[in-house]
Amino acid sequence: MTLPLLEVVDLVKHYKATGLFARDAPPVRAVEGVSFAVSRGETLGLVGESGCGKTTVGRTLLRLQEATSGSVRFEGADLLALDPAALRQVRRRLQIIFQDPYSSLNPRRTIGQAVAEGLEIHRLAPPREIPARVAALLEEVGLDPSHAERYPHEFSGGQRQRIGIARALAVEPTFIVCDEPVSALDVSVQAQVLNLLADLQARRGLSYLFIAHDLAVVRQIARRTAVMYLGRIVEIGPTDDVLSRPRHPYTRALLSAVPEPDPTTKRVRIVLPGDPPSPSNPPPGCPFHPRCFHPLKDARCSVERPLLRTIGPVEVACHYAETPP
Repeated sequence: MTLPLLEVVDLVKHYKATGLFARDAPPVRAVEGVSFAVSRGETLGLVGESGCGKTTVGRTLLRLQEATSGSVRFEGADLLALDPAALRQVRRRLQIIFQDPYSSLNPRRTIGQAVAEGLEIHRLAPPREIPARVAALLEEVGLDPSHAERYPHEFSGGQRQRIGIARALAVEPTFIVCDEPVSALDVSVQAQVLNLLADLQARRGLSYLFIAHDLAVVRQIARRTAVMYLGRIVEIGPTDDVLSRPRHPYTRALLSAVPEPDPTTKRVRIVLPGDPPSPSNPPPGCPFHPRCFHPLKDARCSVERPLLRTIGPVEVACHYAETPP
């Protein structure tokens, strides 16, 4: 049996409350026991509404933020247990593409300097070869190598995101966290960047954790999809099964909010009552039960938290997943 490239087990991230009256305040439970695996060359989509913890998952498994508990095994090594020296050795194998391509680039450095930084830090090329490596990377992501002397403000949003991709590729990673990399781009540019990511994956054998709130984008690029709610994964499986035949009520509600391009098609929009619960004071039992519309919802849902269990090709955290909502 082939081991996954990345395996996350019971990842937890809590934030201590801050402020004048925060001494006795409960922690913010941003991520609460998340587990998944990503194989070599695979894209796993991670979706959910804003504030569900999906970005925190990506940053925590890369140790851009320290986890509260859990394990993240990458190529057999537990990243959360590595000391700084050992972590530095594997750091270049894991990269991230940020949501905002402008704020992630230093406005005082040329894009050539930004892309070359990783090569210099990890000593992946002698100084005389770095300009040629930078030019090749810019060309690979669809930019003119002669633009290496320009600054970030001279580029469009789509071009800046290509620069961010080139910077991530510079250190020859095998796994990349794509943190909503197309959400700030126009639709036509989104398609170009998604096609670029797919081409790079095919050529380089990359694995992606693709974080997004746009289910149409995830359907296009991800082979498997995980749905998060209030810091937990509530449904995970092959993308076609999760997005075409949702078994969790929350997944169905997300799908009902996707815009329908055909104006003649009628879709029933599911409007969830109330607001998402506070991650510092989650409800007992199923975290979704205060907003759930499943016809079989009962008192059990408010006292017993459902665990992920296999129902056909997917895993679902719902007591009544056998009966679609």
